[in-house]
Amino acid sequence: MGQFTTLLEQVFMGARHVKSYAMEEYETKRAATLIDRLHRLIAKASRVRAVSSPLMETLGGVAIVAVIVYGGNQVIDGTRTTGTFFSFIASFLIAYEPVKRLANLNVSMQEGLAAADRVFTLIDTPPAIADAPGAPALAVTRGEVRFEGVRFHYADPEAPQLDGLNLVIPAGQKVALVGPSGAGKSTILNLIPRFYDVTAGRIQIDGQNVQSVTLASLRRSVGLVSQEVSLFDDSVRANIAYGRPEASEAEIIQAARDAAAHEFITELPQGYDTVVGEFGVKLSGGQRQRLSIARAMLKNAPILLLDEATSALDTESERLVQAALDRLMQGRTVLVIAHRLSTVVDADLIYVLERGKVVERGSHAELLARTGLYARLHALQFAEPVAG
Repeated sequence: MGQFTTLLEQVFMGARHVKSYAMEEYETKRAATLIDRLHRLIAKASRVRAVSSPLMETLGGVAIVAVIVYGGNQVIDGTRTTGTFFSFIASFLIAYEPVKRLANLNVSMQEGLAAADRVFTLIDTPPAIADAPGAPALAVTRGEVRFEGVRFHYADPEAPQLDGLNLVIPAGQKVALVGPSGAGKSTILNLIPRFYDVTAGRIQIDGQNVQSVTLASLRRSVGLVSQEVSLFDDSVRANIAYGRPEASEAEIIQAARDAAAHEFITELPQGYDTVVGEFGVKLSGGQRQRLSIARAMLKNAPILLLDEATSALDTESERLVQAALDRLMQGRTVLVIAHRLSTVVDADLIYVLERGKVVERGSHAELLARTGLYARLHALQFAEPVAG
């Protein structure tokens, strides 16, 4: 059943891709295979249930006949009294029904054990990321983030994503990470809030190793806005207040105003009480992104991580979202992952990554003047199309 529900969820969420690639028949066959297997298992369980009941009835009837024959002979012989015999028969008949139900319990117990095995395997898996014993809370005073000799790999130790990385994100500045795909930009972003732990080296925030402080305090100090917006099937209000459920109505509305979201929210059928649907399907891409920014504004974390937050938007939505991001970035330490270099020309500092290492650093103008990797990437993005 777990595999079947997983398949259904994947197909329903990817329905547009299934249709666009004309893969309905393929998905139907996949589902039919699982349904056939599920049908066989359910039929087997039903057969066991169907057999157990008449089998117990038969065995019970035979046992009663045997007891009556044996006990009757003892009464006739004078070995047992009639009262003792009937007392035993009455006790036997009273115990018969519970014993029969106990036999039927086995099928239900086996189904429960199969589910429990999966559940408890998950529960008993120790978390890979946990607080160190006696870890103090993170105290952010300025917001400087420092990577010192950081090495990290996913599966293959011989192919690290980051290899001895050293970089500093100065407090209160906007720092951008650029480079080709696979250079390690997203990995750096994921290491700061400890979605993963470094293999070697250390990451410090205001001189405090992120592995030495509590996860709760670290993640309270970090805000994340990515191009993949995660909204829940709840009201607009609940989604904005997700990081601060105790926030007041006035604070929620102010965060929405700062994110340029208040106007479209008030036009929704129930305003802030409108349920946005699973993953925010009832909203446009720009509206979802502005709610994500409102959530980050309400959280008010001193360190902000931006993962190409405007790349999937149309021009008008991008303009609104970029204006909201500019307000969100004020007074914070900001780390931006950029694929479009036009979005980071105003960054205080740009790090150019290649194969898990910093190969260039400087401002936009400085990097262009060096005619290195950044200049080549810039030239590729802004090259005039060849008339054909």
